[in-house]
Amino acid sequence: MCGRTACSLGADNLRRACAYRDRRGGRRQPEWVGAERYRPSYNKGPQSRGPVLLSRRHLHQDADSSERVLMDMRWGLVPSWFKKDDPSKMPFNTSNCRSDTMLKKSSYKGALLKGKRCVVLADGFYEWQQQSTGKQPYFIYFPQPKDTVAEGKEGDEEWKGWRLLTMAGIFDCWEPPAGGEPLYTYTIITVDASKDVSFIHHRQVRVRKGQGMPAILDGDEAIRKWLDFAEVPTQEAVKLIQPTENIVFHPVSTFVNSTRNDTPECLAPIELGAK
Repeated sequence: MCGRTACSLGADNLRRACAYRDRRGGRRQPEWVGAERYRPSYNKGPQSRGPVLLSRRHLHQDADSSERVLMDMRWGLVPSWFKKDDPSKMPFNTSNCRSDTMLKKSSYKGALLKGKRCVVLADGFYEWQQQSTGKQPYFIYFPQPKDTVAEGKEGDEEWKGWRLLTMAGIFDCWEPPAGGEPLYTYTIITVDASKDVSFIHHRQVRVRKGQGMPAILDGDEAIRKWLDFAEVPTQEAVKLIQPTENIVFHPVSTFVNSTRNDTPECLAPIELGAK
């Protein structure tokens, strides 16, 4: 499963890091919707808010479906059909959605068939390995280019900062029965763990099928197909949901165990066995 992430870029740099080629081949950045709500974090857990990419057509029906917007949504999907007046009364956990049941469970099926596909953005995610002395956390992320810099320069034509991890998600929009502001929420799709990180999910933990790690979309073509619901039908898009081997990881301090801790120390590499 994926129960903790980090996304430390500020709103402007996050937008720059999500630059893409439009249908005409032009380079552009996604429009930010509600950027004022976004808060960077080194330690995000379910029910917190996080940045996602989605097709602009979800918000503007006459928009080109290949255009992208950035939104800050709450982690933990609340289906549009949920009838109670408080979304916190959801009777089950919807922070993750198993790939093998996403077209079967009512919480996700309706939104997925309506094309409500999104890309959840993060520096990376955390996983814990069960050991005899307790649980050891690891930070998992895309391999970074050699010319990666801490912060891309404002004038750079291309983003040269951290390569964001791009995870496949499903979103929905819930409206309070008594009226009020709609709530946008998302879930992260999970797949079997790749060989490289499967050792973290020790067999004694008995991870269920489809629950090992987030479904990662590697490269802009995969992102394009996942987001463009008008051009790529559901049955074609779900073929993108596969484990990836293109990830790296390092152990981090148990400092990250508490979501109250939210500093760069959360994802800083440590040396195992060092005293």
